[in-house]
Amino acid sequence: MLRTVVCRAGSGLLKHSRQTVPVLWRTRAQQRWASSLPMNTVVLFVPQQEAWVVERMGRFHRILEPGLNFLIPVLDRVRYVQSLKEIVIDVPEQSAVSLDNVTLQIDGVLYLRILDPFKASYGVEDPEYAVTQLAQTTMRSELGKLTLDKVFRERECLNSNIVHSINQASDEWGIRCLRYEIKDIHVPPRVKESMQMQVEAERKKRATVLESEGHREAAINVAEGRKQSQILASEGQKAEQINKAAGEANAVLAKAEAKAKAIRLLSEALTLQNGNAAASLSVAEQYVSAFSNLAKESNTILLPSNTGDISSMVTQAMAIYGNLSKTQAPSTADAATPESWEGNTVSESETAQK
Repeated sequence: MLRTVVCRAGSGLLKHSRQTVPVLWRTRAQQRWASSLPMNTVVLFVPQQEAWVVERMGRFHRILEPGLNFLIPVLDRVRYVQSLKEIVIDVPEQSAVSLDNVTLQIDGVLYLRILDPFKASYGVEDPEYAVTQLAQTTMRSELGKLTLDKVFRERECLNSNIVHSINQASDEWGIRCLRYEIKDIHVPPRVKESMQMQVEAERKKRATVLESEGHREAAINVAEGRKQSQILASEGQKAEQINKAAGEANAVLAKAEAKAKAIRLLSEALTLQNGNAAASLSVAEQYVSAFSNLAKESNTILLPSNTGDISSMVTQAMAIYGNLSKTQAPSTADAATPESWEGNTVSESETAQK
């Protein structure tokens, strides 16, 4: 009896499995999955990363989990098989118009995954076809917001905007778009030529700018070098003048010290015996030497009336020296006491007047 029931149920399932949907009425997903729909053999083994949607008497019953599952013959039927793996879909090439009215030919690749097998089975007739069409329309709308230059510069931003727009619409289908990548962007030949000319012009412009910047840097370096050389030269002249002034000051001090020492030695010699005779001899020698150089430096000469009388000139010079000696003697004696300071000042003033 049990064998008869099983045989009848098996024959019914075999007949039901042989019933196929007409080719004209099949969608792309049905064409791909129609041959892979499993038969109800009571005991079913579901592979990993697959979800089998089971209908009982034409209504949704449950989703079979991976592993061992049991179904009731005749009443239960596997209606959809959804893959939970990441699916890669090629988006066909399509034309789009940019914001600056340039027609572009763009194709891409879409990566998606089914998150809810129930919504993917009953929410849309063909999930892949629906997502592909949505990706194409979203791509055209997003490209219409950008100019041609921005399309090439902002490809990542464009991809993220397309993914966001697709996910907003595909939530009701149980599908999640993971990413979208633009493969190729084809530009019309004339636009490509103009872009090439623009690139060449930009390169020439950058070369000219770099050359001008090089000339400017060279001029600045030359000016800085001249400035530094002038500063160093002025500092060298300054140091030279300082050293020269210091040398002249030292020479003046050395001459003054030598002259003071000579005067000191002369005064000491005059105080010795026959000092006046030595002084007279020195004055006579200087007088003769002065007359030998009279007409060498200038043509204008002032001479005394008794130029040839050397003895009278020596006597006059010695008389002046004697008066100075007599004047300095009392001044030296008065300088020893504080009471004679005022008188010493008066004597010096009178001597200066003489």
